[in-house]
Amino acid sequence: MAMMSGCGNISVQSADQLKHLKDIFMRFDMDSDGSLTQLELAALLRSLGLKPSGDQIHLLLGDIDANGNGLVEFEELVSAILPDITHQILINEAQLLEVFQLFDRDGNGFITPAELAGSMAKMGHPLTFRELSDMMKEADSNGDGVVSFFEFTSIMANSAADFLGIKLNHSIK
Repeated sequence: MAMMSGCGNISVQSADQLKHLKDIFMRFDMDSDGSLTQLELAALLRSLGLKPSGDQIHLLLGDIDANGNGLVEFEELVSAILPDITHQILINEAQLLEVFQLFDRDGNGFITPAELAGSMAKMGHPLTFRELSDMMKEADSNGDGVVSFFEFTSIMANSAADFLGIKLNHSIK
């Protein structure tokens, strides 16, 4: 049940990713002509932490450039990478579900304060009442006293972003 509620967010996540990708695309489209040259594509890929060689970029450009004009339009970039991004979301979501289920001891799709305290203690990190209250308050975005899978994924994404020093433009909800 919890997985189903999570999968319903794929299109919302994809829409957010599309907007983020468009922002990145526009930043590297130096002449604002709606397409990326080989040089602009290389800069975009490097900004994402990839380090392709000149030959790899040339081959990639050939693969992505559906209309054969030697440039990469935004739609071509999306068709080339969105399936991989969506696949990665599914993998990440499945991994998060496994972690969520470790905390959701009774399997009802929610983490209660008692389940969180018990799981943390079992992992060797017992919580004080204050720590438990603070964690629940931060994670329980709708205030119903329990943490749903959706709230869990949001807090994990925000925590990962904080850990990596990434400033999210919006709260992941």
